[in-house]
Amino acid sequence: MMERPNTINFSALWDRICEYAKKTGRATARPVLLLYFVMTSDSTPWKDKMLIFSTLSYLVLPIDILDAKKLPIIGWFDEIASLAVTYKKVCKNITPEIEMKVEDILDRWFPEYTPYELITD
Repeated sequence: MMERPNTINFSALWDRICEYAKKTGRATARPVLLLYFVMTSDSTPWKDKMLIFSTLSYLVLPIDILDAKKLPIIGWFDEIASLAVTYKKVCKNITPEIEMKVEDILDRWFPEYTPYELITD
């Protein structure tokens, strides 16, 4: 079987993902980071890597089919749909190690996050 060439610039994509994730918040960043680390895993099939790459590139690069600025709610639909479909297709490749790595990054980026609701009277 012929080995696929490594044509993805992971460093440039990672920089764009970091910018995007820090702007959008923890909840939105989580599936994006999970997909990124699945894509960079040696055990992920090449076909899944290309699917993830196309989804993440569409999400973080300034190219839109539906402009979110002109169509606020509808403009996010294409990105959400793309992310959801890709996540569902490749989530079988998410390992506990990837989940831990993502949670560690999110804890560093969003230290104010607490999974508990504080009730004050």
